[in-house]
Amino acid sequence: MQQEEYVSVTEFCNGHSISSTVISQLNEFGLVKIIQRSDSLYIPMEELPKTEKILRLHTDLNINLEGVEVITRLLKRIERTEEELIRLRNKLSLYE
Repeated sequence: MQQEEYVSVTEFCNGHSISSTVISQLNEFGLVKIIQRSDSLYIPMEELPKTEKILRLHTDLNINLEGVEVITRLLKRIERTEEELIRLRNKLSLYE
């Protein structure tokens, strides 16, 4: 395991002044991936922006985890729709 690819859950929680149980709950809801190595829990670096966004929704806006789950699902759906729209516009521009 390379250190650059992961952040320990303990460091993340200390940096954001939250309990590690919050991250465990996010993992249980399938919102955040956590990797266990040598009796420690880690968050992959590519998950950090998503984890911080979810954490802001949950803590700053006081949205429960069920609501956060719905919001993240809808955001993914919007992102896929936007990607499809770009793809279709590019395809259409070939015929103009």
